Amino acid sequence: MDLKDSLSKFKQQQERCQSSLASIAASASKPKHRAQPVNAPSAPARPSQPIKFSNDTERLQHINSIRKSPVGAQIKLVIELLYKTRQAFTAEQINEATYVDIHGNKAVFDSLRNNPKVSYDGRRFSYKSKHDLKGKDQLLVLVRKFPEGLAVVEVKDAYPNVLEDLQALKAAGEVWLLSNMDSQEDIVYPNDPKAKIKVDDDLKQLFREIELPRDMVDIEKELQKNGIKPMTNTAKRRAAAQINGVKPKAKPKKKQREITKRTKLTNAHLPELFQNLNT
Repeated sequence: MDLKDSLSKFKQQQERCQSSLASIAASASKPKHRAQPVNAPSAPARPSQPIKFSNDTERLQHINSIRKSPVGAQIKLVIELLYKTRQAFTAEQINEATYVDIHGNKAVFDSLRNNPKVSYDGRRFSYKSKHDLKGKDQLLVLVRKFPEGLAVVEVKDAYPNVLEDLQALKAAGEVWLLSNMDSQEDIVYPNDPKAKIKVDDDLKQLFREIELPRDMVDIEKELQKNGIKPMTNTAKRRAAAQINGVKPKAKPKKKQREITKRTKLTNAHLPELFQNLNT
């Protein structure tokens, strides 16, 4: 019995040894992980990236800022679109082009519908100028209806290149473009071909020798004495400026040129002007 017990114990020891060797071989096949020292510096953390809004988010923010802007600012965007394109737009098309929601804002809709620069036919909005002109020929017909002059400001928004057409009509001799020195406004006058006459040089010289009043008020009075209605009312404008506290702009004085021996004398018929000429 002692021999059998010894054999059985020997087998048990071999089995334990084999299981130990198998576990050692299995642990050796796994990758080894190096332990990081306690005092070793940790890897620097990656800086947090700034949050970037997508293009869609930026567009939504832009739309929101427009729709929360004052009614006047939204009306300006729409009128600029109508003026530049000269096309008729529905409310939906205006919303796509400017992000102004006309149907969603009653104040914008009412203000746009009643604006004097906007035409509304019940469905579409379009730009409305004071004079409905399509080109240079219609512009010339309109100017000829105002023999006393037509303010350029009344036609400058009729169509995109109206100012260029005015210059072309002036170059062709069809109209006169004069600037009002008092109001700083340009006035266009028709040049009637029937009124083209030849003026003698003596009459031209006589006209040029007439001294005009220096004050615009006096000029207007002289025109009224001769039955001509002035295009301006300087006295009324100055009174309104004084009430509103607006001071008239002082005209800069021109520096007088000193007469020297090299000055070309053209007013020979006025010798008293050159008595002080240094010889």
